[in-house]
Order: sequence, then C-alpha cells, then structure tokens
Amino acid sequence: MACHRVDALLQAATARLTGASATPRLDAETLLAHLLERDRSSFRAWPEAECAPALAEAFQARVEQRCAGTPLHYLLREREFWSLTLGVTEAVLIPRPDTELLVELALARLPAGATLLDAGTGSGAIALALASERPDAQVVASDNDRAAARVAQHNAAAHQALNAPVVVADWLAPFTAQSFDIIVANPPYIAPDEPELGQGDVRFEPQHALIAPPDGFQAIQALVQSAQYRLRPGGWLILEHGWQQAAGVRQRLADSGYDAVTTHTDLAGRERATIGRRSA
Repeated sequence: MACHRVDALLQAATARLTGASATPRLDAETLLAHLLERDRSSFRAWPEAECAPALAEAFQARVEQRCAGTPLHYLLREREFWSLTLGVTEAVLIPRPDTELLVELALARLPAGATLLDAGTGSGAIALALASERPDAQVVASDNDRAAARVAQHNAAAHQALNAPVVVADWLAPFTAQSFDIIVANPPYIAPDEPELGQGDVRFEPQHALIAPPDGFQAIQALVQSAQYRLRPGGWLILEHGWQQAAGVRQRLADSGYDAVTTHTDLAGRERATIGRRSA
C-alpha cells in the first residue's frame, strides 16, 4: 500500500476541519505531529515526507473525531499547564490557562513548609503545579471520582511529585484530623440551565465536574462552610468561579466569617477567583 505525503494529508485535513474548528490548519498539524512524534516545523521543512498508511488512517480518524467536536486535548491525551505536560482523559476537565490564576494566588500566600489541599483535583493540575514550585510544601489532592483520581495519580507519578499524594475523597471529608494553610478548589459552578453547557469543549467534559445545581453555588457553598474547620487560623480558601458569580462568592465568604475577602481577574480581565482568610 502506498504511503501518503504529509502535505497532502494536511491539505485534506485542513479542508475537512474548516467550519468545524476555529483553527483548522493548527488542529491538523497538531494532530499529525502528535501521531508522528515530530515537531510541527518539520512539516514546513519537509512537506514531501511520507506517512505510513496505518498512521495516515489513524490521523484521518482523529480528524473526523475533531470534526464531530471532540476536544483537541482529549484526542492528544495531554495538555500543558504551568509548563507541565499532563495526561487528560474524558474523566477530567481539560486544564485551562485561566486556572493558573489559582496557582499564582496560592504561591503568593504559602508559608515555608506549608500544607495545602487541592479539593476536587481532576487531572491534578493545580496540586502538581504547586508541588513543582514548592517542593518544601506538603500538598494533598482529593477527588471523589475514581477515574479522575487515577488520572491525577498517573500525572503525579509521571512528574515524580512525591509531595502531592492523591486520595479518592469527597472534597474535605477525610481530613478531619488535619489542618491546612491553604485550601484551593476549582469546583463545579455552572447552573444546569446555562447555555454554555451546549457549546464547545464542555459538551464532552464530565458534567459532574461542571454543573452545580440548582444555581451554580452548591459546591462553592459547601466548600466555604467546611473549609473554615480545616484551615489553620490565618489560612486561605482560594476558589475559582464563573465570571458573574464573584459578588455571590464574596458574600458567602463574608457571611461565614472569612476576612480579607478579595476577587481576582483572569487573563481576559474577568472576575475569576475569590479568596478569603480564616480569621485568627
């Protein structure tokens, strides 16, 4: 069976993806580069290079999945976050650049030898980013979904994050005998009737990690209430939330007795994370 030229494969894939993706050429090159274990620049240097039939067939299958809306990073099975390459599957949310704000907020408040909990860790992105920056810290991550916890455990092992064990647990439930300097979470915060649930990548992501019935605040409220009993005096709760929820999160923190409550903006200037300190 004849081999396939790279330039012809990319031309056909770009045409197929046009209209289905906002970045058809980039998606095509990224998928093919991943399959061939090459850099995308090689396609411009050697457009006449040939691809074996089996790889060409696998590439075309992935292009069809992408045309159907499957997120690119689920097809790649990986995502970059805080300079770490993390494995991702359909069991976890795809880590997004906006969530790096939580890492920045935590790093600015971590004392030496700190203890930190990433509640509802998913892929482990936040916990592993913090563990990589602060090897002196004791980081623990929890997720009540076993499939998600396995992804996080795999990523922790891949990055040799011995200071960031992952446990299967519901938020803060098993940590009755522990206290933390920081608790950070990117909980579900979308209301069930939000239109965005039918758009883009979120159509394929685990709904339990996105939706908080009835109004988007269920998980946030639970964390606000329970974290105050697991934080050391002066410890911080750091929460990601929807850009229209900041006032509601601030009010819940203030009503539960947190002080120094402030909201911080993401890369697009939207109110994305709110923090509160347990009063001494």
